Amino acid sequence: MTLKQKLINRELTIGSWLSFSYPPICEMMAKAGFEWLVVDMEHTAIDVGDAHHLIQIIDLSGCVPLVRVGSNEPLAIKRAMDAGAHGVVVPMINTPQDAQMAVDALYYPPRGTRGVGLARAQKYGIGFDAYRKWAEHETILIVQIEHIDGVNNIDEIISVEGVDGFLVGPYDLSASLGRPGDWQHRSVVDALEKVESVISQGATVGGYHVVHKNDDELRRRIAGGYKFIAYGSDMVFFAEKLQDEVNFLNQNLVLEKE
Repeated sequence: MTLKQKLINRELTIGSWLSFSYPPICEMMAKAGFEWLVVDMEHTAIDVGDAHHLIQIIDLSGCVPLVRVGSNEPLAIKRAMDAGAHGVVVPMINTPQDAQMAVDALYYPPRGTRGVGLARAQKYGIGFDAYRKWAEHETILIVQIEHIDGVNNIDEIISVEGVDGFLVGPYDLSASLGRPGDWQHRSVVDALEKVESVISQGATVGGYHVVHKNDDELRRRIAGGYKFIAYGSDMVFFAEKLQDEVNFLNQNLVLEKE
């Protein structure tokens, strides 16, 4: 079953995030068992050339490649798709007009306005017809709800045809309320509760990025009805594991001295 079909069926799917452009790390993540990986081109130094190589590795490893584009721009979306991404995660979708703009950029005419070019996705010029048919049915659009305006307009946003689901951006959402990273503040809690009320209605797939390794939070988000869950990232996994090992060494050194 394809990732698109899982989203349509509202089935749980878990992937992760790529912040580094180093191919071996990408290959390790792609072969670790995640269903999909998002190449992050918004908050990282990954450029178009890097993304092309990472998408190749993910795809050829049997994992689904997605790209979080840097902004809701047709050129960024077109380049990600032409490189072979199966879909995109588009940041800061605050209105249904924003969502429609992303849909238009993602699909070829007559459904959308995506420019037609020949690249890796189209088998370097010899597979456009097959790709066009595939893209019409399998292309994925995940919009990010990461501002209070997006929360307030979420019903209209998810009603736009072509939106396959949404992903909560918890840090930016809390920042839009003037409380960056303060998950316990009443305004942040209220915003997330509003999002979860939409999820409970089953109107679309809700997604959440559990950024740090936290089994309890992962289970809580699944229990809350989220079906498209990003767990950790290459950067965070490495940083947290490194810190754990350094702490282990320091604790043992202290014990030895005593």
